[in-house]
Amino acid sequence: MGFKAVHYSEVKAEDVKLDGFEGITVRWLITENDGAENFAMRCFEIKPGGKTAFHSHDWEHEVFVLNGKGKVRCGDEEKTIETGYVVFVPPNVPHCFENLGNEILRFLCLIPYKK
Repeated sequence: MGFKAVHYSEVKAEDVKLDGFEGITVRWLITENDGAENFAMRCFEIKPGGKTAFHSHDWEHEVFVLNGKGKVRCGDEEKTIETGYVVFVPPNVPHCFENLGNEILRFLCLIPYKK
């Protein structure tokens, strides 16, 4: 496949079932299956009170917050984030996201494919 144009809601939302992850769904918007060779684009939705575990891995994240309010912890730093914020998480740095608001915290998260 080489071209894709769909509304994000048409992409199946999957529950994230990992230890320490609560109230989170992910939509794999663009992947290798669509012909994307370098990056995957994902849309995360964290319910009010939901959060990820404090975790790390060997790839970076580029994040753009679409709506909601939350907190991101990266290493020893912590920031409040909301609609319009961008976040860069370097590889191998422990991090987590938490919803602090009363609505869904929704953000795009792009990650590279490791070759």
